[in-house]
Amino acid sequence: MSKRLNIFFIGDINGKPGVTLTANLLKQYAKKYEIDFCIANGENVNEGKSIMEHEAKELFDMGIHVITTGNHVWDRWQVKSLLANERNVLRPLNYPKENPGYGYVVYDLKDKGRVGVINLQGRTYMQPIDDPFKAADWAISKIANETKIIVIDMHAEATAEKMALAWHLEGRVSAIVGTHTHIPTADARILPKGTAYITDVGMTGPYDSVIGMKKEIAIKRFQHQIPYKFELAQHDVRFCAVYFQVEVETGKATKIEQVIFPAFS
Repeated sequence: MSKRLNIFFIGDINGKPGVTLTANLLKQYAKKYEIDFCIANGENVNEGKSIMEHEAKELFDMGIHVITTGNHVWDRWQVKSLLANERNVLRPLNYPKENPGYGYVVYDLKDKGRVGVINLQGRTYMQPIDDPFKAADWAISKIANETKIIVIDMHAEATAEKMALAWHLEGRVSAIVGTHTHIPTADARILPKGTAYITDVGMTGPYDSVIGMKKEIAIKRFQHQIPYKFELAQHDVRFCAVYFQVEVETGKATKIEQVIFPAFS
């Protein structure tokens, strides 16, 4: 039987509620799935906007190996130092190269092998940054010399853009995991050529909310059509993640399982 790697990806961790629940649950999931490598999207850790150095350390101390982000990572100017100096906290690769930080990393698990992680951001209904398809092609060409296990966080608004990228990269990467919308989708599957896919993992954070924001504030924003100060909700906190298993020799995914706790009913 070929050697396999168990990989766990945690959806957008939103504020202290999401961090606390992750701290409470990750060890038991690590044991259940015998996790070898853990990734989490951390762009919302700091009260819904960005992530600070001490918060990144907190996630690393829990057993998370790589932190991906998205458009909200830039909401705190202090993050620039973290992105420039911490190789395992990524920002989307397809932002202009003049910005600080790294868009991909190859993580060395010693005797278990290496895992490439690429962070991308979509352009549909979002900032008109560089082409994520071309950025992915470029990064894969760099990583492929070191490992066949490649995981992509596609941080995007549009389902179609995420799915198009998945078909574009099918068979060339181990998994494409969608983030950003904060709502888990029910389409976790393995594409015919061995790429695990889910449109959106969902938010690890408060669901008594409008995608993490207090309901009353979100309603006013839509009714009045003017800005209101963002306030993070606190209740009905849920953990959203996805587990997948990958063959080390081929980089192909053999299993994928969605994890939501507590489950929606």
